[in-house]
Amino acid sequence: MKNLLILLENLLKRLRELKFTQPILYNLDLKYFKLSEFDCPCCKGSGEKMDKKFLEKLDYARHNAQIPFKINSAYRCESRNTLVGGRWGSSHKKGLAADIGYTGSRERYIILNSLLNIGITRIGISNTFVHCDLDNSKDQDVIWLYK
Repeated sequence: MKNLLILLENLLKRLRELKFTQPILYNLDLKYFKLSEFDCPCCKGSGEKMDKKFLEKLDYARHNAQIPFKINSAYRCESRNTLVGGRWGSSHKKGLAADIGYTGSRERYIILNSLLNIGITRIGISNTFVHCDLDNSKDQDVIWLYK
């Protein structure tokens, strides 16, 4: 029994040290979105680089909202991020963020409410879109305004 425990501990240690270079493909079943909606405009197919957990949460938020979510911006390559004036450490470049367009205060409220209800707590509000992200490397439980 003791030998088995030592073997398992060593195996766990080795697994933690491994660096996986191949992306892990997830069985992603989005009800309201196509991955292409998250593409960088200059990089066809880049929606595949989006974080799967983030996409699942966003899909669930869209379900709860019962209104369409128009994705204005999601994954961004470095050059696109620079072009649009994105920040150096933008969560969009990591595939952890999306900007959802809206056309009025009612839509803005519904989007915000659905995001908060599913646990997305990093939100930025502009006059035309709501930014949301799941970037755990940044401050959590924040809402900011764009000028």
